[in-house]
Amino acid sequence: MKQFIKVMKALSDPTRVKIMKLLQHRMLCVCELRAALGIAQSTTSKHLKILEEAGLTAFRKDGLWVNYYLADGSDSPYTATLLGSLRHWLDDDPEIRSIVEKLPDIHRESIIQR
Repeated sequence: MKQFIKVMKALSDPTRVKIMKLLQHRMLCVCELRAALGIAQSTTSKHLKILEEAGLTAFRKDGLWVNYYLADGSDSPYTATLLGSLRHWLDDDPEIRSIVEKLPDIHRESIIQR
C-alpha cells in the first residue's frame, strides 16, 4: 500500500501533473520545464524528485545536462497503470493544452543564453 499512496500523492499536485504531461512529448531538462511552467528552478527540481521517488519519472545524464523522462512503470503496477492512463487524460484541458503548445519553442540552448 505504501507504493500506491506514494504514487497517488505524487500526482495530487497540479504542477506535477503538468510536468508529467510535458514529459509525454519529449525528454526535458529542469530549465526547459521551468520555462514551460513559469516556476522557479528549485521548485521544479523538488517536484521532479517527488515524481522520481514515486517511480513516475527517471533521468539520464548527458554531459552537463540532466534529462528527465517518463519512467516505464516496471517498478510498480500502480505506476504502470497510472502512466498508461495519464497518456489519455487531460489533453483537452485548456491549461495543459496551453503549456504543451509552448513546448516546440522551448529549447535549452536559447534558455541558457539569456
